[in-house]
Amino acid sequence: MSHRKKISAATLVMAAATFLSRIGGLVRDIVVARIFGAGFVSDSFFMAFTIPNLLRRFFGEGALTAAFVPVYTEISSTCGEEDARRLANRCVTLLTLVMTLVVIVGIALSPWIVRGVGYGFGDVAGKLELTTRLTEWMFPYVGLVSLLALLTGILNVKGHFFLPSLSPLLLNVGMILGALLLGRFFAQPIYGLATGVLLGGIAQLLLQYPVLLRYRIRLRPDFSFAGDAAVRRIARLMLPGLAGVAIYQINVIVTRLLASFLPQGSVSYLYYGQRLFEFPQGIFIVSLAQAVLPLMSRHAADGDDEAFKDSLQFAFALMVVFTLPAILGLMISARPIYNLFFMGGEFGPRALDATSMALIYYAPGLLFVGLSRVAAQTFYALKDTRTPVLVSFGTLIVNAGLGLLLMGPLQYLGLALALTLASAFNALCLIVLLRRRIGPYVLNSLIRPLRGVVPATLGMVLVVIPLLGLSDWSQPEVTLKKAGCLLLAVLSGGLVFLFLCHLFKVDEVTRGWQLLRRKSAGAGSE
Repeated sequence: MSHRKKISAATLVMAAATFLSRIGGLVRDIVVARIFGAGFVSDSFFMAFTIPNLLRRFFGEGALTAAFVPVYTEISSTCGEEDARRLANRCVTLLTLVMTLVVIVGIALSPWIVRGVGYGFGDVAGKLELTTRLTEWMFPYVGLVSLLALLTGILNVKGHFFLPSLSPLLLNVGMILGALLLGRFFAQPIYGLATGVLLGGIAQLLLQYPVLLRYRIRLRPDFSFAGDAAVRRIARLMLPGLAGVAIYQINVIVTRLLASFLPQGSVSYLYYGQRLFEFPQGIFIVSLAQAVLPLMSRHAADGDDEAFKDSLQFAFALMVVFTLPAILGLMISARPIYNLFFMGGEFGPRALDATSMALIYYAPGLLFVGLSRVAAQTFYALKDTRTPVLVSFGTLIVNAGLGLLLMGPLQYLGLALALTLASAFNALCLIVLLRRRIGPYVLNSLIRPLRGVVPATLGMVLVVIPLLGLSDWSQPEVTLKKAGCLLLAVLSGGLVFLFLCHLFKVDEVTRGWQLLRRKSAGAGSE
């Protein structure tokens, strides 16, 4: 199988699994919105969940995966499976020890951490206290999913992408059950939702073990990590990566901190807006970036420069092709989606308007986040974690400065716009630096697909807008007509886009369609 087909197959498999997970996430957010609304309790939960989620990315998904995958790939290719298995055991053992300490310290320091990131909540009686208790309750989640990130990296190197990508579905199921069933056992029902986070984290971790056994990977404690040169290499690669992830997550904290000073509900509006923004991001952007890193790491380890460059070009082109229609689709459909799925219970017309506008301001950032993700993964595959860190530091300054500047006139929308502009700055810097390092073909891979994608996207818009206009989205009632109208608009828009891409000979869509016809869902495990 060629490297382009491997990228497409892995991306399609992960996108399918992630789509199921994101549907679960949409259902979860609908349940949470209707039960808890957008106000005191929901603000506290979303702020509390920010902290363990931040540390999850800090210790797990970001720096650890970016450092572990290239080294593990190299050991597996050059030294054999036994040495790779030994490295996995030592990394899992070390990470377990570190995360146990992080969880203990994090719970102890929660009152001070919450006061630091949600200082504005102090103006509302009881809001800081509830946020602190929820943070303490959910802190063990960071340890569970940090281990999950390491196991995901191992399975991705082995060519298995489906179950790791499906695992977030279990978190969503846990939170849905927690909100619907467990809340009744607590004086404050929001603790049921927090308990669902922990149960979902445990289920995510356990899901990976049968697959590991299938690949004859039996993880055992191995405390001899101190003398392992490969473990030290991973640690050295992680240090700048940790700084980079920390800077990125500080961006999130800055946004939430500034939002805590705005009128009540602002944190929730931004959360709900970003959740729908993350729907296409998780399905395609994360899937593509996750598929690219192991493959490009293998090309780099083998010294195959041509395959490395071709994989990168293909990944960039795919990102442009599929994020542009997603951006306009989100902006056009924001109000209809929130009206149909979220409206009801504690989620009223004011929340509908606010979250719809937040999504519109977030949506353009989808392209920039995608390009940044691929560019950063390219640097990681080249074992350069320093460059993305320096760019992330500049992005932090841009986001904080623009947030302070825009939150006055635009309130919470200013914070959403600031993050979008900061994402554009991050993508531009990474692409320019990558072009200097590996050549001008990087820009060509971004510009070439536009000739076909732009007219295809405009054609999609011309079809979707009239179809959405067939229903009155200012009314709160959920009707079969509204559901049919939205479904018809989405399907028609997608078909028109694909047809026009085929007509304008957009190569990436044609290749993806051919692969989809030939491959079953198991293609990602080849």
